[in-house]
Amino acid sequence: MRRILSRIYFNRPTLSVARSLIGKYLVRSINGRMLAGKIVEVEAYVGPQDKACHASKGRTQRTEVLFGPPGVAYVYLIYGMYHCLNVVTEREEFPSAILIRAIEIDGELIDGPGRLCRALQIDRCLNRVDLTTCESLWFEDRGILVERGDVGAHPRVGVDYAGEWAKKPWRFRLRTVTAPTRTRRTKKQGGAG
Repeated sequence: MRRILSRIYFNRPTLSVARSLIGKYLVRSINGRMLAGKIVEVEAYVGPQDKACHASKGRTQRTEVLFGPPGVAYVYLIYGMYHCLNVVTEREEFPSAILIRAIEIDGELIDGPGRLCRALQIDRCLNRVDLTTCESLWFEDRGILVERGDVGAHPRVGVDYAGEWAKKPWRFRLRTVTAPTRTRRTKKQGGAG
């Protein structure tokens, strides 16, 4: 069973969507070839009051997409070398998103949003792409049951600048995934939506 996740799916509270994305699939179509990875780690960014959210500093050309419809890609570049993929959530005008941090492709863990984007050839060309239309990039429910207890909630990574907001347990990770070494995933891989 494969079902494309719809706009209605993403038009819900961000934390609920974030937890429910664990076990879903991120699918990329590249020149007729399909790559699909099971999502094993995400990070939520909730509204303009969330100091780790890019929209906390106001509406800009970069963050405009966060104020738009749910189910749209927010892709940005950090440190001139790492792309990060987010999916916009909740109602329009309430800027929220979920950073996709790690996936498994054929049993191989691709850990870190920059590595994930390299593996799936995701860059800023996909910024603002509608992820609910099954064209170049989308999410699928393939019927994998993930129990609530299978998902751990942890503080977010690389957002120390956000003070108390950095400590929010809004990073969700499948418990059966081996804990990564964080030597190269410090501030370069953090921050999002």
